Amino acid sequence: MALHWKILIGMLSGLLAGFLFKEMGLQQAVVDWIKPFGTIFINMLKMIAVPLVAVSLIVGLADLKDISKLSKLGGRTIVLYLFTTVCAVSLGLILANLIKPGRFINESSRQRLLEGFAGEADEKIKLAEATKEQGPLQPLVDIVPDNFFGAMTDNGSLLQVIFFVILIGIGLIMIDERKSKPVVDFFKGLNDVILKVIDIVMLFSPVGVFALMAALIVEIPDFSTLGALGIYGATVLIGLALLIFAFYPTLVYLFAKIKPGQFFRAISPAQLLAFSTSSSAATLPVTMERVTDHLGVDDEVSSFVLPLGATINMDGTALYQAVAAIFISQAMLPVPLGLEAQLMIILTTVLASIGTAAVPSAGIVMLVIVLGQAGIPEAGLALIFAVDRPLDMCRTLTNVTSDTAVSAMVAKSVGLLHPPQSPVNEQP
Repeated sequence: MALHWKILIGMLSGLLAGFLFKEMGLQQAVVDWIKPFGTIFINMLKMIAVPLVAVSLIVGLADLKDISKLSKLGGRTIVLYLFTTVCAVSLGLILANLIKPGRFINESSRQRLLEGFAGEADEKIKLAEATKEQGPLQPLVDIVPDNFFGAMTDNGSLLQVIFFVILIGIGLIMIDERKSKPVVDFFKGLNDVILKVIDIVMLFSPVGVFALMAALIVEIPDFSTLGALGIYGATVLIGLALLIFAFYPTLVYLFAKIKPGQFFRAISPAQLLAFSTSSSAATLPVTMERVTDHLGVDDEVSSFVLPLGATINMDGTALYQAVAAIFISQAMLPVPLGLEAQLMIILTTVLASIGTAAVPSAGIVMLVIVLGQAGIPEAGLALIFAVDRPLDMCRTLTNVTSDTAVSAMVAKSVGLLHPPQSPVNEQP
């Protein structure tokens, strides 16, 4: 059975089991005895993510054999990532202004949400304040690690790992090939081992996804609270669906000459895993395998573009932040936001999405900064907590889809898009 079917069966079974356990009043039993298996699965994926990024990126850069190729690859990657993020933010603003989700929440629901989630909102506001106090160039400072091995032990420091590994790759390109070959051969062998470890970890995927979905359902707040935010949630989902099913397939078809059906069949396991785990970093090993083997993107491209995308390319998060900012302003402010404030949202959201960690719910911390820059009351953050977890799953799916689309376009532009090693039309 193909991997995406196994993950899908685990996901649906988990959803059904979650509803059943909730009806039986066994929520705590699920949290105590089932959810830990989902946590173990995510930890196993994260365990292999940083070694995979480091080793595959060294191999990919060494194979370039020319530093000018690296600058071309990096330039096109960053331009495309910025382009898709700006489009995502703009789409979010357009939808929020057209639908006006903030006008659908009544006063009693607004007060209930503000009071019920005030503690969580205060916690995120404090985290955001600490981030703002670090200075405007702190994201640049954070790219350079003071201890590479420390960065290797922290999935939130993926950008630091990439920075150091790029230097190693450049060093391998610059020294004599006779001296670099043993080093490159070692990392190629290690890369093959890591890929086999990923295959072993993915054998556990149906169980892990089942546990994550069951825990999600039993931990969702009461459905009356969700209902009050239905229009807001629908606005975000419409935007994400337009990105996933219209925007990215169109870009991939126009610029990489890959048909939408082939594109989705190739990346569907990575999409399902992103949805289940809510973590781009945890999904990265599977994303790299699917893009390389099933989409035909060369290792030289995927090993650079995808890890970078997992840290700086957050289209789903950017769209969500734009919709959330307008929703909160509509619910909290007496007058609509002006054009200048909305343009500031675009700029701040793009910059914030670059700095968003590839872990669950990191985007909501960056949203505080977006709200502050636009003059929107930060306390309004409490309005969206009730539906943040399911929306986080959907925006992570969008983030990963964007990464795969950009990797295909970059590969095509530099002549490194090949026939897939494992054609998707041969899968059951």
